[in-house]
Amino acid sequence: MKKIIYLSAFLGIILMGCNPNEDIYNDIDGQENPVVGTDAFKMSSDDYAELSDETNNDFYETYESFSSIDDAKSVLPEFIADRYPFWGKGSSVTVDFNLFDGNPESVSDYINADDYELEQEDYPTAAANAFFPSEDPSDYLEDILENKIENPTEGQIVLVEYKQYIGQPSIGLTPFVSYDFAGSFDGWTATNVSGPQEWVSNQSYAQASGFSGGEVANEDWLVSPQIDLSNETNLNFQISQALNFADDVSLVEILVSKDYSGDVAAATWAPINLEITPAGNSNDFILSEDYDFSAYDGEMVNIAFKYTSTDSDAGRWRVEAMALKIVGISGETVTNTKYYQFDGSYWNEVDEAYYLSSDDYDSMGEESGQPGRFNNFSSSVLPENYLPQFLTINLPFAQEGEELFVIYKFFQGGDIGTVVKGNLYTVIDGVWSASISSLQFGNDGSTWVPDNTIAYTFSGGDYDTVSDALIDVYPGPAESAGNFGNFDRRVGNSNEWTDPMMLEAMNIILDDIDGGAAEGQKYLVTVDIYNGSSTTEDFAVIKTDGVWVYQE
Repeated sequence: MKKIIYLSAFLGIILMGCNPNEDIYNDIDGQENPVVGTDAFKMSSDDYAELSDETNNDFYETYESFSSIDDAKSVLPEFIADRYPFWGKGSSVTVDFNLFDGNPESVSDYINADDYELEQEDYPTAAANAFFPSEDPSDYLEDILENKIENPTEGQIVLVEYKQYIGQPSIGLTPFVSYDFAGSFDGWTATNVSGPQEWVSNQSYAQASGFSGGEVANEDWLVSPQIDLSNETNLNFQISQALNFADDVSLVEILVSKDYSGDVAAATWAPINLEITPAGNSNDFILSEDYDFSAYDGEMVNIAFKYTSTDSDAGRWRVEAMALKIVGISGETVTNTKYYQFDGSYWNEVDEAYYLSSDDYDSMGEESGQPGRFNNFSSSVLPENYLPQFLTINLPFAQEGEELFVIYKFFQGGDIGTVVKGNLYTVIDGVWSASISSLQFGNDGSTWVPDNTIAYTFSGGDYDTVSDALIDVYPGPAESAGNFGNFDRRVGNSNEWTDPMMLEAMNIILDDIDGGAAEGQKYLVTVDIYNGSSTTEDFAVIKTDGVWVYQE
């Protein structure tokens, strides 16, 4: 079988030494016969740190990735020049690296997809708030998107989130609106009134704390978006919260306003006084009772979490989830997602991408240091350590070469919190393997430039193919190539292969092995020749106007 071998497969010799100054670089570039090398490397943590120092940009060290392919193309040439100071024209280096969203760059189409979470009215059964076990969501989702997404554009991708009952549901309280605060404020607004601290978003909850080396006085609010209850009755409120290190539990308040317009001080607030609340000295989340919220039936309201601390009492308040419930069909549900893409006329389910669910993370382990602990990955819980086995278990009959974009939550830490990332996984030698982004750079004599050159060496069968194709055109040279497995390059010999003839031979083979090559694709072709002795010769060609021509 013919094999295309990329230049990155060859390992060159790296000459180590002190970084020369600019004059030495210019001298080397100006040499008639500069050092020509070929190498490949993967960006390491130290490499990203060095790149941050060189560019004065902390992004590379902080996230150990590039923001885009164009970003990598922009900053890597100088980095490569420093790494290979003595290499000149004709040299090639391939660099493997990570992209912030994930690899390859096309994964960003799914990372940045629009979200649509089904509303109660979208489900086929009134007041159900989820699909019944007997209902196949795929039978409904296309029509739901057609009715709900206004003016979609061709190619637009939407991640649809929906719920489905596990087992037979019953009549009871069901969420009308809910927030889980996992990795974000879920649309709520944090307002700092006084003090240096403020509400923060953690992996699975929102948190307020006035402790920083000691108790610090603060007043901080977290206010919901406006909630439309104009058509709702018999509402109930429920919250899951934890309070620790607090002496006075009344310093944390849950409030409701019917006239909030962006200024917490100007609005009128009424308290929600729950019977089941945290005691103030535990990290355990406490689920409140279903509090009667019917006083706000038919209203437009905002709910707020007001945190206050003093210089002697600074508790830590964590809010995990909150919901307003109505009487309806209820039962245990599972939350699922599907990607859909608009083709210009219809919404179609996307089979090549999968968004991990909470149950998926849980299936990979729920203990500390495992994905199910917080339903995400992180720098200490790497996706590549779990996803290959996860895919093997869930797709046991996947065939060689099968591909799947896997999209997941990743806790970045710091001010970023939890973000969405992804990767393309491919079955290679029977194992699901993660993709990594890669660029090849070539030295053009003065600088390193992105280069798509592929190295290819003629095999024995290639000489036979050329011989058969050109035997009627160049009988002697073609017969010689087939008999001896090389090209006779002796000038003036009756079997000589001239440069134009060699180009014809390369067109035959390259069209055979890479007929769909894009315009501008380059090849470095190595062939066996006879010029008085047996040796090899290299030819650099490029696809131009649909044919292969010599590179200038």
